[in-house]
Amino acid sequence: MPRPVVSAEQIVAARNVVSDLYVDDKIRDYIVDLVLATRPPAAASFKLDGYIQNGASPRATIALTLAARAMAFLNGATFVTPQDVKSVALDVLRHRVSVTYEAEAENITSENLIEKILDALPVP
Repeated sequence: MPRPVVSAEQIVAARNVVSDLYVDDKIRDYIVDLVLATRPPAAASFKLDGYIQNGASPRATIALTLAARAMAFLNGATFVTPQDVKSVALDVLRHRVSVTYEAEAENITSENLIEKILDALPVP
């Protein structure tokens, strides 16, 4: 029979620590900018017009913040860095950004578009 690796209490405690990790306002703004860049008209400034059918919703900012906090926790940090955000962005956003038929015809995926945004978006 398998043995538990952690207890329920330890999971609850870890979740509380993750929820309390510090996220600077500049990081919050970076997350919002990242999500907004997947939606018109911001997508046009990244030359993505015609490739994104549906961008990430505002709820994506919540998911991205939580995932970045979890990444910082796993790295042993007490605050979230831009690299934490970047390292989870593809996993959080890939299914939230849908591409157009034109993008599919050019073999452009949501991952390609998110990477292009991550490369172009100024990091705080």
